[in-house]
Amino acid sequence: MINDLIADSLTRIRNAAMRRLDSTTLVHSKVVEAVVAILADKGYIESFNVVEDGVKKTINVVLKYDEKGRTVINEVKRVSKPGRRIYKGKDELKRFKNGYGTIIVSSSKGVLPNDKAYELGVGGEVLCTIW
Repeated sequence: MINDLIADSLTRIRNAAMRRLDSTTLVHSKVVEAVVAILADKGYIESFNVVEDGVKKTINVVLKYDEKGRTVINEVKRVSKPGRRIYKGKDELKRFKNGYGTIIVSSSKGVLPNDKAYELGVGGEVLCTIW
């Protein structure tokens, strides 16, 4: 049984990118789907789709590489963990890695990237960082 689906999903994406695989499969949850949608929107992955196999759902993620064959993801890190939650206010979410990176936040308005959370004026639990 997996306790932390977000950490498991990020690790699967990181490992698939290191092995230069075309795609990987993640365990489905609404939060994982929201995080993957943000990754696709920000251009860290090519695309994703939810596959229903009866009762069980999975997410197929197509990874993205540059023209030299290197992954566009430099680092992906889980920040808030089940044993230690990390929260940040809206002012602390303004920029990450001089605007090259993204902080993914779970807020009262849903799962958002840091720029959108700053626009809406909300803070929340920092799920992960990616650049």
